[in-house]
Parts: sequence; structure tokens; C-alpha cells
Amino acid sequence: MNAPSWTSAPPRPFLDWTVETDPARMSADIALVGIPYSEPYKGDAWPNDQTLAPNALREASTWICEGRDQWDFDFGADLTSLLPARCLDCGNVPWIEESYDAYAAQATACLRHLWRNRSQVLVIGGDHGVTIPALDALEVLGEPIYIVHVDAHLDWREEVGGVRRGYSSPLRWASTKPYVLGMTQIGLRGVGSARRQEFEAARDYGSRIFTAEEFHASGYEAVLATIPAHCSVYITIDADGLDPTEAPAVLWPVPGGVRFHQIAPLVRAVARRNRLVGMDIVEIAPSHDAANHFTCVVAGRLFLNAVGASWRADGAYGRDR
Repeated sequence: MNAPSWTSAPPRPFLDWTVETDPARMSADIALVGIPYSEPYKGDAWPNDQTLAPNALREASTWICEGRDQWDFDFGADLTSLLPARCLDCGNVPWIEESYDAYAAQATACLRHLWRNRSQVLVIGGDHGVTIPALDALEVLGEPIYIVHVDAHLDWREEVGGVRRGYSSPLRWASTKPYVLGMTQIGLRGVGSARRQEFEAARDYGSRIFTAEEFHASGYEAVLATIPAHCSVYITIDADGLDPTEAPAVLWPVPGGVRFHQIAPLVRAVARRNRLVGMDIVEIAPSHDAANHFTCVVAGRLFLNAVGASWRADGAYGRDR
């Protein structure tokens, strides 16, 4: 008997990759998974605008990469010669039960399966709560994982209105995992969900925090120096961590954010030096995007910078070929 499917097919695959929703055939070097839903807060719209982002990203594929044989100046190669043969779009984890516990377990099972088979996993949300089932799934790797977090907000709430797995809590959730070695948080600014006690909890945990202003002043090399050189890394990027002039499709825009030309080199440097086991991009609200899908294009380009640098000959995955 075949295992039950965890995902459903998207209307269009990311970058025209092969679509695979059969768990028995989800064997990939690189796999993209959409997780549209997280645990909702009482009073918030649900489904929220961000649930549309996984398919919006796929629809922007033409603008993200015109074709695998096109030269990509971000990492100095074309995708045909660079990326491994087995790149899969594994579809979206669908809402099929009236229980977030069941949904989160299904998302975690899908990601755990991919990591068990040594895939590099790209997750597109959804709001930032979708990072939580990904954090749970990382346990299957059986190794220490370092978290790199880009966001305007700290996301360290233990709970909000009794909800523990919502979009204000993923980094607090990460801090409870024994296999999470530590974290670096980048781009914080303005006023967000953190109160004094959350900031002090993150500081006491040992999180390395770079406000957006500090990141602008120090550059990505100072951030890279905080990331252990010989451990695996998971990157989580909230679109509102970027400056709203470059990622306008967010619900909580804050001026002064991280610029693409700052974060893309950091992503590439991490992917070359460390084994980047996974990466998510969350909190894109497609109904707020420009007509040319610009925020989705930025997200897709960050994904390509990550996998491109990973699979180059001098990247962490390329060296293992």
C-alpha cells in the first residue's frame, strides 16, 4: 500500500521543475514545498493573504529565471550546468482536516521525509508560523543546526492568546530545540511583537542580534563571523525583514530594512561555507504585490542565490559531488 500523500500539486511548478506529490517518489537533490497555513490567532483573518504566496511565487517563475540555460550573474553560471538533475516541486501541504495539530504533523512528516533522504529543502509560506513544523522536522538530520533569521521582528513570543505556534513565535520555538546550536537574527527595527521580556529572553539564550542599522553599518561579513563554520544551517527569511522598497508585499512594512544587495551575498557565503540544509521565505502577501510580482521575484532570486551557491564546485553541496 502506498503511503498517504502529504501534498497536492500546484497549478504551475516552480521554475518548471518536475512536480512530485507521491511520497514514494519524493527523492530529490533540491525540493520545494509550499506550506500555506500556520496556527491562527483569534481574530486574525484566516486563511490569510499569505496563504496565497506559494502559488504566487510559482506564477512569478518567468521573472525569477527566464530559462535554465540563461547565464545568471548572481552566481556566475547557468542553472543547467550548475544544479543537480533532480529538482522537484513537491506541491503544497493542503488543509484537509479541521485540526491544526494534524496539519502541522503532515507538514513535518513531508519535510522529515525529504531531509531523511538528504534533500536540500526550500519552503515557501504562509506566515512565519510555517517555520515551526520545519524546525520540528530538522530533528531527523541528527546533527546540530544553526539558524539564520532575517526579519523586522524578533518572533520570540512564547504564546499569543494561548496560541504557541503562530507567526510571533518561531524563533522562541527554535530556542527550545536541543539540536539548534544557536541563532543569528538580522534586520530588526521599529516596534514589533517583542516586549522587554522577549528581548531579554533572546539575549539570555545567546542569540546574536543585528538590528537593521547595525547590519547596514557592519556588512554581511560581521554576521557571517557569528555563524559556526562547520555546522549545518537553516535560513528563515520574513519578507518584512527586507526594505519595503524591495519587498513591498508585506502586511507590516517598516522602513530601513535589509537590502537585496546585502542579504544575497550573505546567503551565498553561507551556502558556500556551510551545508545549507534548508531555507524558508515567509510573510509575502500577494494581494499587496506590484503588477510585476516584484516581492515574489525577490524571494525567488534569494532561493536561486542559495541553491546556486550551494551546488557550485566551491559550494558545500558541490564539493560533495
